[in-house]
Amino acid sequence: MGTPVTALLIGVGLCLFLVEKIDQRALSDWIGAGLKDAAVILVVTCVGGSLGAMLQATPISSYLGETLAQQNLGIFLPFIIAAALKTAQGSFTVALVTSSAIVAPMLGSLGFDSELGRVLVTLAVGAGAMVVSHANDSFFWVVSQLSNMEVSTAYRAQTVGTLVEGVVSIVWIAILALIML
Repeated sequence: MGTPVTALLIGVGLCLFLVEKIDQRALSDWIGAGLKDAAVILVVTCVGGSLGAMLQATPISSYLGETLAQQNLGIFLPFIIAAALKTAQGSFTVALVTSSAIVAPMLGSLGFDSELGRVLVTLAVGAGAMVVSHANDSFFWVVSQLSNMEVSTAYRAQTVGTLVEGVVSIVWIAILALIML
């Protein structure tokens, strides 16, 4: 009963009792409108998840981590890896999981093997996974479609906004790393 899918199904069922008069046509119109709004978002999410699985199956993640680790980037390394993966395939979750798997074995060599170091690396990965929300990101489509925003406007607002959000976050995380480590 406590799983999200079951809770949503129960919620949808209970919502049907809130309507005074419901007929087959009204129900069909609601479902059709909901599917129309959600279709683009679902397709982009599925494509992003597929691309993320393909990236995880190839050695590109390991290569990216090993190549960047040689640059002595410190706290910026987890951020750059997560940002590159998020930009390439669009999924926040896939970027988080993949980046964490790449960075975890390197924590000692990067100097972040303390408890506070692991917290800062987690924050850096999260900041990197926030950046550059664009057309291959389902969040981009949720924001643009549900707010009736033109795609060109969404690129200017959403993509640039998430880039600023991620960059400001990593700057603050870097300052924290300098002060606390």
